[in-house]
Amino acid sequence: MQRATTFFAKHPVFTIEEFTEWYGASRETAERTVEALLAYHVRNGHLVRIRKGLYAAVPPASEPSSVPIDPFLVAGKLAPDAILAYHTALELHGKAHSPTHEFFYLTSLAARTLQFRGQRFRAVRRPSALRSEQLVRSNVLTVDRMGLSVRVTNLERTMVDVLDRPHLAGGWEEIWRSLASVEFFDLDAVVAYALLLDNATTIAKVGFFLEQHMESLMVTESHLDPLRRRRPRAPHYLSRADRSPGKLVAGWNLVVPPVVLEKAWQEVS
Repeated sequence: MQRATTFFAKHPVFTIEEFTEWYGASRETAERTVEALLAYHVRNGHLVRIRKGLYAAVPPASEPSSVPIDPFLVAGKLAPDAILAYHTALELHGKAHSPTHEFFYLTSLAARTLQFRGQRFRAVRRPSALRSEQLVRSNVLTVDRMGLSVRVTNLERTMVDVLDRPHLAGGWEEIWRSLASVEFFDLDAVVAYALLLDNATTIAKVGFFLEQHMESLMVTESHLDPLRRRRPRAPHYLSRADRSPGKLVAGWNLVVPPVVLEKAWQEVS
């Protein structure tokens, strides 16, 4: 059993496939042996079973029911192609204004939402414009998390993604406050990815945000012009889900709620 605990020490969260590969036998002959071995360690408090095929290691002298389990590692292991994104990416980069108990990951696979220890893990479909694996993996970083690799969208892609799907990022105040905490963006990469998504409303939202932060982010007209050329031809709401009264920002053909236009939350900060 010592060999297994050595693996656990280096893999705070792991899949049964990863353990089977390390175990060194073929899947056909090892499956029952591996399942029995992992079940033994769960019974003896060395592992926590997160869901079928996914486990977390319990350090020596720790209590399985209360041992901290890193949610970013959990999200990153829920699918073999998982990429942490949206508000979860903001959190992992240390730029989220508020913590949350909901974690998002991009995947091409159908996956049920996982509820685990008061946290919610949601699979999100990839944007339809990202038609190839090469595009899906563009603007993605591999970062170290407790000795394991996790894939996450970079800050440039994350900015565009949260403006594209605000319901996956905590709403406008959370988005604006979070993005405002980022000191630097590669603006050429932001513009290129926004145009790649090929959604006029999203392109206008990116342009509007950059225009609001021209001085702090050193935005120039050369960044805004390509976005302006692809803005909607008719007025669009900032969010399809919220069509409350707002003010038309003619330069972007966006109807923007006053709270966002005026950054009203700053008045009560």
